[in-house]
Amino acid sequence: MTTSVPDERAPYRDPARTPRERALDLVARLTRDEKIAMLHQRGPAVERLGLRAFTTGAEVLHGVSWLGTATVFPQPVGLAATWDPDLLRRVGDVVGVELRAKHAADPTVSLNVWAPVVNPLRHPGWGRNEEGFSEDPYLTAELATAYAHGLRGEHPTYWRTVPTLKHAFGYNNETDRAVTSSQLRPRVLREYELPAFAGPLRARAAGAVMAAYNLVDGRPNHLAGELLDLLRDATPDELFVVSDAAAPGFVVDLQRFYDDHVASHAAMLRAGIDSFTDNDADAGPTTQRLTAALERGLLDEAVVDRAVARQLELRIRTGELDPDLDPFVVPADAIDLPEHRALAREAAARAVVVLENDDTLPLAPDAVVAVVGPHAERVLHDWYSGTPPYTVGLGTALRERLGDAQVRVADGADRLVLRSATTGRAVRAVGPAHVLVADGDAGDAAAQHDATLWESGMWTFQVAATGLLWSGARWVAHADATRVGGWVAQETFRRHVHDDGTWSLQHAGSGRWLRVQHDEAGTLVADGETLADAERFAAEVVGSGVAAVRAACAGADVVVVALGNDPHLGGRETQDRPALTLPAGMLDTWRVATDAAPGARHVLLVVSSYPYVLPADLTADAVVWTSHGGQELGHGLTDVLVGDAEPTGRLAQAWPALVEDVGDLLDYDIIAAGHTTWYATAAPRYALGHGLTYGAVTYVAASLSVTSVAASVAAADADEDLASGGRATVPVTVTVRNDGARRAHELVQVYADAPGHRLPYGHRLVAHTRVVLEPGQSRDVEVAVPLARLATWDVTRDRFVVEPGEYVLGIGPSAATLPLTTTVTVTGEPVPPRAVVGHAVRAADADDLVDVELSARTRERGTAVQVARRRARGSVLLRTCELTGARGLRAVVARTAPGPARVEMEVAAAARGADAGHAGWRTVASVDVPEGGDRWTWHAVDAPLAEAVAADGSQVADVRVTLVGAARVATVELTA
Repeated sequence: MTTSVPDERAPYRDPARTPRERALDLVARLTRDEKIAMLHQRGPAVERLGLRAFTTGAEVLHGVSWLGTATVFPQPVGLAATWDPDLLRRVGDVVGVELRAKHAADPTVSLNVWAPVVNPLRHPGWGRNEEGFSEDPYLTAELATAYAHGLRGEHPTYWRTVPTLKHAFGYNNETDRAVTSSQLRPRVLREYELPAFAGPLRARAAGAVMAAYNLVDGRPNHLAGELLDLLRDATPDELFVVSDAAAPGFVVDLQRFYDDHVASHAAMLRAGIDSFTDNDADAGPTTQRLTAALERGLLDEAVVDRAVARQLELRIRTGELDPDLDPFVVPADAIDLPEHRALAREAAARAVVVLENDDTLPLAPDAVVAVVGPHAERVLHDWYSGTPPYTVGLGTALRERLGDAQVRVADGADRLVLRSATTGRAVRAVGPAHVLVADGDAGDAAAQHDATLWESGMWTFQVAATGLLWSGARWVAHADATRVGGWVAQETFRRHVHDDGTWSLQHAGSGRWLRVQHDEAGTLVADGETLADAERFAAEVVGSGVAAVRAACAGADVVVVALGNDPHLGGRETQDRPALTLPAGMLDTWRVATDAAPGARHVLLVVSSYPYVLPADLTADAVVWTSHGGQELGHGLTDVLVGDAEPTGRLAQAWPALVEDVGDLLDYDIIAAGHTTWYATAAPRYALGHGLTYGAVTYVAASLSVTSVAASVAAADADEDLASGGRATVPVTVTVRNDGARRAHELVQVYADAPGHRLPYGHRLVAHTRVVLEPGQSRDVEVAVPLARLATWDVTRDRFVVEPGEYVLGIGPSAATLPLTTTVTVTGEPVPPRAVVGHAVRAADADDLVDVELSARTRERGTAVQVARRRARGSVLLRTCELTGARGLRAVVARTAPGPARVEMEVAAAARGADAGHAGWRTVASVDVPEGGDRWTWHAVDAPLAEAVAADGSQVADVRVTLVGAARVATVELTA
């Protein structure tokens, strides 16, 4: 038997050719079966062509995950608080190096990395908040581009890794995430959603995108070819699009958008999905479905070739065919290097945000400090964390810096002995497997357990002697876990307290109750079906957490109360946050700590993956936030708290003041819902960009070198280059002064408002820059405002425009604190009236939508409008329409169900702007939707206008189209 050797003279082996040319040459040499096999996430080797086996996806969200020891940096939401692209690029560089080291040790480790997450943080209730960067799409794009550039490297030909942007599109809820439909009307899509994706793509920092589980406007994202085309238009490179895990099957099994997998897989490939992440390592279902699609004529082989070529180009860019030329080869031991540790500490410090400070921070060198609460010493992991080589908690780091005598630590957990009612003995961990059995004595160290209450009534139990957590992962309960973790957390329990005070414990991961077996040892097993099956435990407190907190705080000069979440609980992938407030048990810890040291200074430290709504009556001398900061969390916090590092962190996401201010998690229309700093009407507790320095910065003056600009210049730039910030700018000169005694690191921010704009405009971050000021120093800082950032999407002409008028620029340290303002005037022609006579207008392009929802016009293309669920009627508003010569109505309609379905057109006497919902609408036409067919059966129906459309003789008026019952509308047109 002989093995064929790749032809070294073949074009695909020639590094002088472009990656695209080489990929196309390879495709031409592959058999049909070989190509189809490559469409699954785990493609086999093609030895005759020198292609090794290929797997999509390595997780590198904030360090290399799931591949053993690697440097762990702060969560992305914490990295974003640095507002520092250079830092994120350096972090990405280290993560890329360590991923390459894993690849050197195991070539099956993919160089197609699945990060960064660029979904804007629209709503703080999203369970995956920790994974994103900012609520602002442009700040998200800026930081994601920097991190991706680090992962990618700067070589002009070869890429260290190929970053994959996640998750396209409109993905911001875990609740029913595979079946909910995000409403992305054109303005929200173009102004808010797309820029976060387009920025890294325009910069060639990312080469792949992952489609999201959810639907957008009624169509699964894995079939959203029109949206994927927008991303492909944003990059000069071929874009590789991967499915999310198991999502291809959801199109039929959950979303029911197609009736069979063969048709749905063909449609996904046609839409632009290039790789199917499904059925884990089993490629059989995917290859069988795609083969059947070709045989049925549902798929052209050219579409298969297109997807395979995109994958091969990615692989060629990572040096797979040119190992001797690859500039990014590193040794397998390039992990946890000293410079990586140093960067992890720097990042952890830079991510700390001082939210309030009444001269309490930095800590005095001789202060006696009590650190109490569940985060006093813990360093926790999230789902996408790697395995850190070490961790340093806050208590340990403060003791290193201040000395053991000055620092007291208490986490507030009760130390318990749990005595089984069945055996009468205490629960303890025994043997090398740490099995939990009820045969111990209260004095046995292995029978003492520390109980911590987290969010939503979730408890963790640790054996006091070992620090190991209880787990119900294997039916028999063990105490062998080092942390809460796993796709389904196995280390948490719910507690039921009976009338007699005994406890029963339910394993949260399985829903089963702990029961004591009737064996000699009394082994604990998680198999009780109901509470009646559950064991009862007498809980004896042998060490009070409250008492320990009081003892630590007594006599302290400063009390730091460290509260927050465990990233696997109370919000994470698959689970949105059940509450936005700190758990009652943690607030009890705050009250105990402050009562125990009434003369001390009190610092609330929140370590969390997301913002909290803090009690209105909670007063502290200082409030500090950081995300889960990785292995150097304790050192980074300490560096800021003691003043070794100036606080430079600023919030990339506002903290709401009240729970009711945040709106509906499932309402993605930020304009109508009032989401994010752009459109919120309620003042936040802490605004976007907020964070204090240890200096005292005064904003003295601001001036513009250009006060007027032509709309044509601004609009052209916006249309061509909005996502990357634009080229035409307005320079703003800001004078700032540090009146404090310490160096100040200030983040100068500029926000734009357009109070006279014809559309809801929002409150937009348009520019920012850093400045370092020595004590007493004054500096002039120039901040360039890209004119493109003033643009809105004109739904009447499908383009960005910067409309003429005045734009107020507010300058200051946060979105809510803008002591300086200046105005730039845009001159030029306004947006003309909408052409509706002889022009079919998409109903989805309406200016306002009331009680309607956007839906798929066909399974593959287009968007329509239909009456929202649980509504009898709804409407869309088309503002300022040109009506000259109108004599009839033509509407393209379908229906969602049998029964009444009608479309009515009304006209106002004149365009009334925001007042167009006034009384005085006149119905000028009405059409019934024909019976029969299904939601994909479209009809063009006509009706004459009942009267002249503009009763006052005006030829420009607002038009309202009302849908009644089961009506769907794709387009409307007035005919002459």
